[in-house]
Amino acid sequence: MQETISLDIKGMTCASCVGRIEKVLKKDAGVISASVNLATEKAKIEFEKSKITVEGLVNLVKKAGYEARISSQDSKSNKEEQLKREKNTIILSSLLTLPLVLPMLLGPYGHEFMPSAWIQLLLATPVQFYIGLRFYKSAWGAIKARSGNMELLVAIGTTAAYGLSVFLMLKNLEHLGHHTPHLYFEGSAVIITLVLLGKYLETKAKMQTSAAIKALQALQPPTARILRDNTEVTVAVEELKLHDQVVIRPGERIPVDGILIKGNTQVDESLITGESLPVDKKEGDKVVGGSINADGLIIVEVSALGSETMLSRIIRMVEDAQAVKAPIQRLVDKVSAYFVPTVLIIAVLTIVVTALISGNWETGIINGVAVLVIACPCALGLATPTSIMVGTGSAAKAGILIKDAEALEVAHSVTTIAFDKTGTLTEGKPSISKLITYEMDQNDFLSLLATIQSGSEHPLAKAVLNEAQSKNVNFKQPSSVKSLPGRGLEAVISDHKYYLANKRLVEELNIVNDTYQSVAKDRETLGETVSFLIEGTSNKLLGVVTFKDKIKASSFETIRQLKSQGIKTLMLTGDNYGSAQAVAKELGIDYVRAEVLPEHKASVIMEFKGKGEVVGMVGDGINDAPALAAADVGIAMSTGTDVAMHSSGITLMRGNPLLIPDAIAISRETYKKIKQNLFWAFIYNVIGIPLAAIGYLNPVIAGAAMAFSSVSVVTNSLLLKRWKPLQK
Repeated sequence: MQETISLDIKGMTCASCVGRIEKVLKKDAGVISASVNLATEKAKIEFEKSKITVEGLVNLVKKAGYEARISSQDSKSNKEEQLKREKNTIILSSLLTLPLVLPMLLGPYGHEFMPSAWIQLLLATPVQFYIGLRFYKSAWGAIKARSGNMELLVAIGTTAAYGLSVFLMLKNLEHLGHHTPHLYFEGSAVIITLVLLGKYLETKAKMQTSAAIKALQALQPPTARILRDNTEVTVAVEELKLHDQVVIRPGERIPVDGILIKGNTQVDESLITGESLPVDKKEGDKVVGGSINADGLIIVEVSALGSETMLSRIIRMVEDAQAVKAPIQRLVDKVSAYFVPTVLIIAVLTIVVTALISGNWETGIINGVAVLVIACPCALGLATPTSIMVGTGSAAKAGILIKDAEALEVAHSVTTIAFDKTGTLTEGKPSISKLITYEMDQNDFLSLLATIQSGSEHPLAKAVLNEAQSKNVNFKQPSSVKSLPGRGLEAVISDHKYYLANKRLVEELNIVNDTYQSVAKDRETLGETVSFLIEGTSNKLLGVVTFKDKIKASSFETIRQLKSQGIKTLMLTGDNYGSAQAVAKELGIDYVRAEVLPEHKASVIMEFKGKGEVVGMVGDGINDAPALAAADVGIAMSTGTDVAMHSSGITLMRGNPLLIPDAIAISRETYKKIKQNLFWAFIYNVIGIPLAAIGYLNPVIAGAAMAFSSVSVVTNSLLLKRWKPLQK
């Protein structure tokens, strides 16, 4: 039995750590896949429960030299406590380091008060071996795992500077009373302090990248008022049961998903769906936990609990997107695997070559230390995941849920967007435009239509039933109804067979009628959907019903925005060609494929992919699921079915198509940040390592540059928070 688990990992510092943990996990026969995220400090592991236990997975991570535990809600408070401890450690390290640094800073201004060698040793030793103990622990773990990481570079570099200083002290021991040789204790102490400061700022910034999830988690109230024997009782949300009746007063946050059973109100769903305007709710409507009841006293019957609520599903989807590794990160991981060994070789060569050329081993060691310190793979490891965390969080705030990092990365390169018509570009609430009968009264015709459609949830069925109710036309239940996918319905009523057919089925039944063909053509030209009622025994045409579905006002701007982004548009629909062509022409859509059977929609997607197009598919129905899965990236409307949402990489939390160009825009912005981050992460090393090797970068400046590189990458990612959607 396969299972997926999320582990909190402690002790990771760079991309090399990520690679090492993944390598150890994937070696085990019970692990199917493992993805470790440096920014979230989590590992998502898919494993075979019969072959390895959760405890076994934790032990594998420990074997790699890190701590692991099952992810829990209290990890946030643990990180905040850890941050406080790190802050206190940095203050202590800074106080011990300051007396070593001040003389160096004030020397150029004529102030010479360098502490004696013994005081320097006294100040630097606790920084090196007490405060810096974490570097040695992590370095030892890396050595045991036969790999390298940032801590190994820092440990070797600072130990070399500290050891050189002790060697020079011992060498000049008899002169220490009246002469202090130039020592490098300040270099080792400052490097450790700066690295710790950089990690502190980085951790603080990383906590901001998960702000979207924290905001979502804070939406659910801890308690709810329920009715028990007509009395209001306050209970914890965890104690609620299905079908409990929850009382919500004006201004209160709705605690759970449910059905409004008493009262009318407006609900602010902006933090859930990104919809800025309050939504009208009446009896029978669904309400979402976490939204705000604006102005009416309402009673809601609980319909979902715990992990099944919309809010929990949103949080889970955002967390999953942040946990999965983006395709571009694989390149970074490959580079990181060879990075530390390469740096160690460069450092050794620097020491030897410098010493041979200058005849000064002291200078060679200092240059080698600078190489080790500047070459930090930490920024490389953070470049991609921090961008994805902020990008998916910003998208979630706008009502765009991105299932995984791959969907986010692929969406930026989409060249063609395919749309379903009904419910995506149109309102999905068609109404009857015209009834044409040949051998019966219009009310009898409408009654027959309503009887056939009485058990259906299809939008066209609802239009028929609404029309029948508005005209007080009675209808009954059919003996049987069978769906004919892509063709219509077959029904048996009082032992008579009827077809409610589209043009495809009419042609298959060989029904020839010049009148119906003329009517159908005229109504299709107007953009209407045409259905035919046929008596099944004689294949006689009884009448024609046409439907008009209004185009969403936002669909026009959606197509315009996509064109401005250089994206071509395609409409896929099972509707007749005339109706599809009319809608496409009005909207300015590039390609139209009409009268497409549900099972053939995926084939059309594959056809366009075969032409080299990167295709995004937008849909909301069960019949769209295969096409959503076949597309490079599927985009589902949450107003549609769960099947469509499960088949897609991106879910739009409301039925506004303007979220589609927004989804493409946030993907492009995020990918742009990833490329910027990778550029800066590489450029630090490309420029810094040669400068350090030839002596133009002393270890202290190298330490500052290394710390700044990680912080700058995370800060650059945080700029994505400024992204604003078109549709607010």
